[in-house]
Amino acid sequence: MLVVNTENIPGQNYQVISLVTGCCILSKNIFKDFGQGVRNIVGGEMGAYTQMLNEAKDRAIYNMIDAAQHMGADAIVNVRFSSSSIVQGGAEILVAGTAVKFV
Repeated sequence: MLVVNTENIPGQNYQVISLVTGCCILSKNIFKDFGQGVRNIVGGEMGAYTQMLNEAKDRAIYNMIDAAQHMGADAIVNVRFSSSSIVQGGAEILVAGTAVKFV
């Protein structure tokens, strides 16, 4: 599945199917959350949170692609990401785009 953040795919004609989204909410366990709290005091990259957000992003993309495949899409264009904090130590990643079918 082709996934792009541009409004168009150069050289491709396509028909718009629908908005398609994917979402993932992840949290770290209390031990990693404590470790990241210490990192917040001393400074530096919070590796466990970076890993958590990357995993959530990948899962959200997978969920969006799965939804687009069920619609019969060939690609997803104009992909955008959003994130928010749901609970302390947890985050939501939402990805949305337009599912399209090549003609």
